[in-house]
Amino acid sequence: MSAVTDLHGRPSRFRSATASLRGAQCRPEIELTEIPVPMGPSDAVAFSATVADATAAIGRREPGELATGRFILSYDPSRKNEWGGSFRIVTYVKAQVERDLGHDQLLASVAWSWLLEALDRNGAGYTREGGTASRVLAEGFGQLADTGEDIDVELRASWTPADEDFGKHLEAWADMVCTFGGLPPVTDGVVSLTGR
Repeated sequence: MSAVTDLHGRPSRFRSATASLRGAQCRPEIELTEIPVPMGPSDAVAFSATVADATAAIGRREPGELATGRFILSYDPSRKNEWGGSFRIVTYVKAQVERDLGHDQLLASVAWSWLLEALDRNGAGYTREGGTASRVLAEGFGQLADTGEDIDVELRASWTPADEDFGKHLEAWADMVCTFGGLPPVTDGVVSLTGR
């Protein structure tokens, strides 16, 4: 993962946090890239993610792109009272889902639970968590009528890390992005077999 964020002159806690994120060990099915921070706080670092397991993408509209997302860690001690800490994580994930699953009324709450389960499974403590989950339905008309119906699930979430092992938070989030992409969770000692 190549470094994009310039750490020269930044606060030492932010430099340590960025180093922790850059040292995260994420699943091989996910491609993580450090990206320029969108408009926002100056002390922030951002990553984009793509679940790029081409073998699992058979039958999908865009092979190799099962789920995408963004992860941003911001540092601002002046917002400690608002955030409950000096750091705040803001994330976004999007994935296309099967039609039956997309019409399930529980999909949004399931998407939220995937995030909390991933954080808990990775030992990434958090407080002041919040977010929204959406189902986005797209239907084609006219010349695009044959494209059928596509349903995406999107999750926008933020939380305050309860500790400064930020690599765990990125690893947990990356696991959740893989779940959005339809990949099974990986358990210690169990080897995940990919499809043909």
